[in-house]
Amino acid sequence: MSWTSHLPTAFLEGSSPEERLMFEKWYEDNRKIRSIILASMTNEIQKQYDRLEDVPSIMLRMKEVYTISDRHIRYAATKAFFEAKMAEGSSVQSHGVNKLFLVEKLEDLKAGFNNDTYIDVILQSLPPSYDPFIVNYNMNGLEKS
Repeated sequence: MSWTSHLPTAFLEGSSPEERLMFEKWYEDNRKIRSIILASMTNEIQKQYDRLEDVPSIMLRMKEVYTISDRHIRYAATKAFFEAKMAEGSSVQSHGVNKLFLVEKLEDLKAGFNNDTYIDVILQSLPPSYDPFIVNYNMNGLEKS
Protein backbone atom coordinates (compact mmCIF):
# COMPACT_ATOMS: atom_id res chain seq x y z
CA MET A 1 0.00 0.00 0.00
CA SER A 2 1.50 3.33 -1.04
CA TRP A 3 1.36 6.57 0.90
CA THR A 4 -0.95 7.97 -1.78
CA SER A 5 -3.73 5.65 -0.61
CA HIS A 6 -3.91 7.78 2.55
CA LEU A 7 -4.82 10.96 0.69
CA PRO A 8 -8.31 12.23 1.47
CA THR A 9 -11.00 11.68 -1.14
CA ALA A 10 -13.89 13.24 0.78
CA PHE A 11 -14.68 15.14 3.97
CA LEU A 12 -14.39 13.07 7.08
CA GLU A 13 -17.31 13.22 9.48
CA GLY A 14 -16.55 15.57 12.32
CA SER A 15 -14.04 17.60 10.28
CA SER A 16 -13.43 21.09 11.57
CA PRO A 17 -14.06 24.09 9.31
CA GLU A 18 -10.28 24.53 8.97
CA GLU A 19 -9.88 20.89 7.89
CA ARG A 20 -12.70 21.27 5.36
CA LEU A 21 -11.13 24.44 3.98
CA MET A 22 -7.73 22.71 3.76
CA PHE A 23 -9.30 19.73 1.97
CA GLU A 24 -11.14 21.96 -0.49
CA LYS A 25 -7.90 23.83 -1.28
CA TRP A 26 -5.97 20.57 -1.67
CA TYR A 27 -8.69 19.10 -3.86
CA GLU A 28 -8.85 22.18 -6.12
CA ASP A 29 -5.04 22.44 -6.37
CA ASN A 30 -4.80 18.72 -7.12
CA ARG A 31 -7.46 19.03 -9.83
CA LYS A 32 -5.68 21.98 -11.51
CA ILE A 33 -2.21 20.46 -11.39
CA ARG A 34 -3.49 17.06 -12.54
CA SER A 35 -5.15 18.75 -15.53
CA ILE A 36 -1.94 20.57 -16.42
CA ILE A 37 0.13 17.39 -16.16
CA LEU A 38 -2.30 15.38 -18.28
CA ALA A 39 -2.61 18.17 -20.86
CA SER A 40 1.17 18.18 -21.32
CA MET A 41 1.15 14.49 -22.32
CA THR A 42 0.49 12.90 -25.68
CA ASN A 43 -2.90 11.22 -26.01
CA GLU A 44 -1.34 7.77 -25.82
CA ILE A 45 0.53 8.50 -22.59
CA GLN A 46 -2.43 10.42 -21.20
CA LYS A 47 -4.54 7.24 -21.38
CA GLN A 48 -2.08 5.48 -19.08
CA TYR A 49 -2.31 8.15 -16.37
CA ASP A 50 -5.91 9.33 -16.69
CA ARG A 51 -7.15 6.68 -14.24
CA LEU A 52 -4.93 8.06 -11.46
CA GLU A 53 -6.86 10.58 -9.40
CA ASP A 54 -4.15 12.51 -7.58
CA VAL A 55 -0.93 14.24 -8.56
CA PRO A 56 1.32 12.28 -6.16
CA SER A 57 0.14 9.00 -7.73
CA ILE A 58 0.83 10.31 -11.23
CA MET A 59 4.29 11.58 -10.28
CA LEU A 60 5.21 8.36 -8.48
CA ARG A 61 4.15 6.27 -11.48
CA MET A 62 6.04 8.54 -13.88
CA LYS A 63 9.15 8.23 -11.73
CA GLU A 64 8.85 4.43 -11.79
CA VAL A 65 8.43 4.37 -15.57
CA TYR A 66 10.86 7.05 -16.73
CA THR A 67 13.72 7.12 -14.22
CA ILE A 68 16.99 5.90 -15.69
CA SER A 69 18.90 3.69 -13.29
CA ASP A 70 22.37 4.62 -12.06
CA ARG A 71 23.55 1.29 -13.45
CA HIS A 72 22.48 2.28 -16.96
CA ILE A 73 24.06 5.73 -16.64
CA ARG A 74 27.32 4.16 -15.39
CA TYR A 75 27.27 1.69 -18.30
CA ALA A 76 26.78 4.50 -20.85
CA ALA A 77 29.53 6.64 -19.30
CA THR A 78 31.94 3.69 -19.16
CA LYS A 79 31.20 2.80 -22.77
CA ALA A 80 31.76 6.40 -23.88
CA PHE A 81 35.02 6.57 -21.92
CA PHE A 82 36.45 3.36 -23.39
CA GLU A 83 35.25 4.01 -26.94
CA ALA A 84 36.20 7.70 -27.33
CA LYS A 85 39.26 7.85 -29.59
CA MET A 86 41.09 10.93 -30.72
CA ALA A 87 41.11 11.36 -34.49
CA GLU A 88 44.46 12.01 -36.15
CA GLY A 89 45.00 15.75 -36.49
CA SER A 90 42.22 16.74 -34.09
CA SER A 91 42.69 18.84 -30.96
CA VAL A 92 44.37 17.00 -28.10
CA GLN A 93 42.99 19.66 -25.76
CA SER A 94 39.41 19.00 -26.84
CA HIS A 95 39.95 15.25 -26.54
CA GLY A 96 41.52 15.68 -23.10
CA VAL A 97 38.64 17.83 -21.86
CA ASN A 98 36.14 15.22 -23.08
CA LYS A 99 38.05 12.40 -21.38
CA LEU A 100 38.36 14.42 -18.16
CA PHE A 101 34.60 15.05 -18.18
CA LEU A 102 34.00 11.30 -18.53
CA VAL A 103 36.50 10.51 -15.74
CA GLU A 104 34.70 12.92 -13.41
CA LYS A 105 31.34 11.39 -14.38
CA LEU A 106 32.66 7.88 -13.65
CA GLU A 107 34.07 9.07 -10.32
CA ASP A 108 30.69 10.57 -9.39
CA LEU A 109 29.05 7.24 -10.29
CA LYS A 110 31.63 5.35 -8.21
CA ALA A 111 32.75 3.22 -11.17
CA GLY A 112 35.73 1.97 -9.16
CA PHE A 113 38.60 2.59 -11.57
CA ASN A 114 41.98 3.67 -10.23
CA ASN A 115 44.12 6.47 -11.69
CA ASP A 116 46.38 4.04 -13.57
CA THR A 117 43.39 2.58 -15.39
CA TYR A 118 42.15 6.04 -16.36
CA ILE A 119 45.63 6.99 -17.62
CA ASP A 120 46.01 3.74 -19.59
CA VAL A 121 42.64 4.18 -21.30
CA ILE A 122 43.38 7.82 -22.13
CA LEU A 123 46.79 6.93 -23.60
CA GLN A 124 45.22 4.09 -25.61
CA SER A 125 42.69 6.55 -27.03
CA LEU A 126 45.41 8.62 -28.71
CA PRO A 127 46.18 8.13 -32.42
CA PRO A 128 49.35 6.34 -33.61
CA SER A 129 51.23 9.63 -34.07
CA TYR A 130 51.34 9.87 -30.25
CA ASP A 131 53.13 6.50 -29.86
CA PRO A 132 56.54 8.14 -29.17
CA PHE A 133 54.95 10.26 -26.43
CA ILE A 134 53.29 7.18 -24.90
CA VAL A 135 56.59 5.23 -24.93
CA ASN A 136 58.39 8.18 -23.33
CA TYR A 137 55.62 8.57 -20.75
CA ASN A 138 55.75 4.91 -19.76
CA MET A 139 59.57 4.62 -19.78
CA ASN A 140 60.11 7.69 -17.63
CA GLY A 141 57.50 6.64 -15.11
CA LEU A 142 55.77 10.00 -15.14
CA GLU A 143 53.13 10.12 -12.44
CA LYS A 144 50.04 12.16 -13.15
CA SER A 145 46.66 12.25 -11.52
